[in-house]
Amino acid sequence: MTVHEEASWQVPGTAGSSVVSTDGVPAPDRFGWWAEMVGRQVMPVSIRSAHSARFSGAAQAVEAPHTQVTAFGFSPMTARRSAVQIRRHDPECYYLVLVRGTPIRLEQSRRTACLEAGGMTLFSTSHPLDCDFTDAGRRTRLTLMRLPRGTLPLAGGRADRLLGEPVCTRTGPASLLASYLAQLPRAARGSSPGHLARLGAIGVDLASTVLAAVLDAHGTLPAATRKAALLARVRVFIDHHLADPALRPAAIAAHHHISVRALHELFRDETESVASTIRRRRLERCHADLADPALRHRTIGETAVRWGLRPGDLSRAFRALYDTTPQEVRTQARDADDPRAPC
Repeated sequence: MTVHEEASWQVPGTAGSSVVSTDGVPAPDRFGWWAEMVGRQVMPVSIRSAHSARFSGAAQAVEAPHTQVTAFGFSPMTARRSAVQIRRHDPECYYLVLVRGTPIRLEQSRRTACLEAGGMTLFSTSHPLDCDFTDAGRRTRLTLMRLPRGTLPLAGGRADRLLGEPVCTRTGPASLLASYLAQLPRAARGSSPGHLARLGAIGVDLASTVLAAVLDAHGTLPAATRKAALLARVRVFIDHHLADPALRPAAIAAHHHISVRALHELFRDETESVASTIRRRRLERCHADLADPALRHRTIGETAVRWGLRPGDLSRAFRALYDTTPQEVRTQARDADDPRAPC
């Protein structure tokens, strides 16, 4: 296999997850291989590193029809994109960058973002860029989300006003987007192409909502984008509050400042209602706990209560979803974990 073949990822426009690494490249060639891979998969840049002789790096890319999310880990370096490189090749994309480790400094369009772990900013392939990755004796870790220029529903290149501007990720939709970017590469492992395509669409809607909110232009977004972003926020809220027995449509609607009727309308085109979603997610959590040997000390009734269900309701609902009983799931998990069990 050639270096070029080792560095190839999914064909753009398809849904899938793939990993590349310097591990399979001869040590003297790793830095050049990395530069070539970044130039092809992100954009051509000039890179320098004090670790070029012993450079290491890896990337996991999650490709969806309208975006790509890539988790990177690599030896500290600097990256520069010049006007000459832009004239030679410009993929005309925006990238959201989420810092997951040591700080980075990114400068573009006369604005500078100095980002700690958890920080986020936007950059463009169409403008010169300077980026320094702090050398703290360990790998730089970050996640990039590719957004082709035509994907963002912000007319007139308005997103350019955000280049190099830090985006606060502590609250609101930006917090949800940061969580999405951090967790997607792991969630993508083993996911079907259809599932990845849906996750990619959610990510683009979230990114559009965050950028529009920073621009104070949320009202200019298409209704479908606003609806998808709100639905994603509701789903995350549900997952975070499954243990609360008071988690009901009225409480969810109140938290998101919409009516209960509007909440039900939000789920009208989904495969299940909001109440069914809550019930299914609770049952999935119960199933995971019952199959976990480390939680064998917890009774089935305690497991039900832990996830906001009444013990008397668990068996019937569990059988309807899994065609088995909670006790059977626990027994199967116990037998699988017991080395004395017969094969």
